[in-house]
Amino acid sequence: GFSMSIYDVTSRSIYLRWPKISGASSYRVTATAVNTAGHSLLAHFSDVTFKGTLTSLIPNTLYAVQAEAIDKNGIILAETQIMQSTAPDIPVIDQAYSKLSNSITVEWRAVPGATSYLLTAQDGDSFIETVVTNSPGTVTGLKPATLYRITIRSINSGGKSQPSPFRKAKTVLAAPVLSVSSPSCDSIAVRWKAVYMAAGFSVSLMRSDGLGRMLKENTTNTSLIFTNLDPGTLYTIKAYAWNINGIPGDDFTYNQRTSPNAPADVQVAFNSGALRAIVSWMPTEGALTYSVTASSGLLKLKCNTSSASCVVPSLRCGSEYYVSVTAYNDAGSSKPTDAVSLKTIPCAPVNISIEEDEPGHLLVSWSSVNFGYYYVVFVKSDDGLEVHCNTSHTQCHFQSDCGFTYFISVFAYNKAGQSPLGDVFNYTTAPCCPSDLRAVVVSSDTVQVTWAPVRGVDMYQTRAVDWSGVALCNGTATACTLSALQCNTQYNVTVYSFSEARGSNTSCASKYVATAPCSPEIKNISKEALSVVSVHWQSNNEEATYIVTARGEAGLWHCRSSGNSCTLINLPCGSAFSVSAIARSPAGQSLPSHSVPLETAPCCPNDLIVTQVTQSVTNISWSVGMGAQTYVTTLESPKGQAKCHTLQNYCLLGCITCSTNYTVSLKAISETGLTSSCTYRGYSSSACCPSGVKLYRLGNNGIRVYWRASEETRDYHTDLHGSKGNFTCTPSSGLSHCDIMEIPCGDVYTVVVSPVTDKGPKLTFCPKKIYS
Repeated sequence: GFSMSIYDVTSRSIYLRWPKISGASSYRVTATAVNTAGHSLLAHFSDVTFKGTLTSLIPNTLYAVQAEAIDKNGIILAETQIMQSTAPDIPVIDQAYSKLSNSITVEWRAVPGATSYLLTAQDGDSFIETVVTNSPGTVTGLKPATLYRITIRSINSGGKSQPSPFRKAKTVLAAPVLSVSSPSCDSIAVRWKAVYMAAGFSVSLMRSDGLGRMLKENTTNTSLIFTNLDPGTLYTIKAYAWNINGIPGDDFTYNQRTSPNAPADVQVAFNSGALRAIVSWMPTEGALTYSVTASSGLLKLKCNTSSASCVVPSLRCGSEYYVSVTAYNDAGSSKPTDAVSLKTIPCAPVNISIEEDEPGHLLVSWSSVNFGYYYVVFVKSDDGLEVHCNTSHTQCHFQSDCGFTYFISVFAYNKAGQSPLGDVFNYTTAPCCPSDLRAVVVSSDTVQVTWAPVRGVDMYQTRAVDWSGVALCNGTATACTLSALQCNTQYNVTVYSFSEARGSNTSCASKYVATAPCSPEIKNISKEALSVVSVHWQSNNEEATYIVTARGEAGLWHCRSSGNSCTLINLPCGSAFSVSAIARSPAGQSLPSHSVPLETAPCCPNDLIVTQVTQSVTNISWSVGMGAQTYVTTLESPKGQAKCHTLQNYCLLGCITCSTNYTVSLKAISETGLTSSCTYRGYSSSACCPSGVKLYRLGNNGIRVYWRASEETRDYHTDLHGSKGNFTCTPSSGLSHCDIMEIPCGDVYTVVVSPVTDKGPKLTFCPKKIYS
């Protein structure tokens, strides 16, 4: 489509552009004022022109601009229209002037329709533009003392007008840049650099609080000094330069305070405990801070503050300081005040020595110190008791006790106070000797020594001395056991006290102690009788009684003697004993000797029973004999002997002769071979059984039994046993047969013929016969 655009607008012109239309031979542009009747403008352009300018328009007027593309036949090919307002009319500058070195102020009459204005200041090829809304307007950012061409253009929504006719205006001189100081408390010095195109300078000074009169100086120099001012007071300084025409340039304002006066009424208070000084003074006008200087030789200590007092720490003892105060503000410093002398406390005394010149007396000495007028020595014992000594000399005497630790400190004094605490020395006197010494004999080679504790002891040493050497025992307890001593020996026992600080107290008393007797050594034990034993030993003690003890399961048996043997009686049979011996004396009792075993012979059995089992075999049984392991039993007669050796308490003896009297004996033998011979009452074997027994039938229900008698005077008894009955028969004395009648038939019978005994049961071991 066909369109049109505007690329610039002035008060009386509108600048247009449009695109080429195919077939168009010319373009026609018409501008018609919208609000002004009868005013329009027509312009024609060839087909090669695509830009056009409409001139002779009315400023600040809205136009309807129409463009038409026309071919060579006069036919309109395309058309377009836009609305555009012209810029306001050209302003006229009334005046242009400079009040500041970097700006020019312009005044003009207002232009109808203008919404703002464009001010331009041109210096050769450079220019500066500023948009303002109304008159007057100021162009800033200019160079001092420079001639500029000033123009102005009015602006509305349509555009900008053409520049107005120019006016020339020159900027004023730049302000001098001041460098201000207060060389003294009553003067201010002002300096500045030269200002371009300046013919002279004007400088004025006045108190900032408005009091007093203003001082003003004109000069062509670049420095001057104001004197006779008030110390510590804030002044306002204003300066400007003027050109050859006397026109003043920019002014420069600076506030400067004079330096303060020296403080007055300086007071120094010394804190001896903290080794610091509190310095105070009357505040001085205009001072912001104060500095206190304490000088002692090359050493200088400083303290800064904004108040009227200050603490100077870390002073040295034994020194003299000269204290002065200087006031400061942003202008500088006052002169120092006259120095005030300060003497500190003396230093702590050194080279302190402590001597115990004799037991119970201490001598404390030291070196003198600067500014020390007198000295005080404090001596405090470890039980809390404290004494002191005042002196102007360098030594003091004190009393002391054994076993105490004394803490000793020495102070020096002057008008400023007490010296700091120096080294605290401790001195420990020799420990006290142990008291209530007691020695108890524990055994023949051991003595236990006890004593009451005493002061100042770190360790005790117990010494036991005899002719052959020394036994030692060291420890911290109040008891000591001396072992490995010689038995039956007298020792000189002493307990010494030791301390690490002072060593040993060698003046302690001793005590004589005798050890217990030596243990006897049993050499031999001999048996004097069945229950009597003699014990022999080696005697190696003086004034000792010996006690021998036989100890066993059966009990204890004792004997005693002052010699080298004694006899143990009534020892039970079949018992084992451990035999030992001890020695006793007023010093104590020895350890037991080595034990020696003792065994008594076994006991004879209390009961022994002989029972005949068969014609030729006898059983012997007996009760157990204490201490016996084996037994040997014997039956003996003129016809022969029967013997049995056994572990049991019974025995079967064979080859026994019937109807014979025997002697019965027994030997009890212990495990170690000890033997007891035991004799019992005699034993008679049973009567002899008959021989040749024969049986004969007597009718249907009878039997006769025959035998051969073993002894002519012996009577016999016949027994017949069967399932249908038992039958007996005892013949008349002297007969060797017997008849048994009315025996039931059809049965099997056992027949036994045995001699008749005077007492005791019927013999059951004679031979049996079977009859049926």
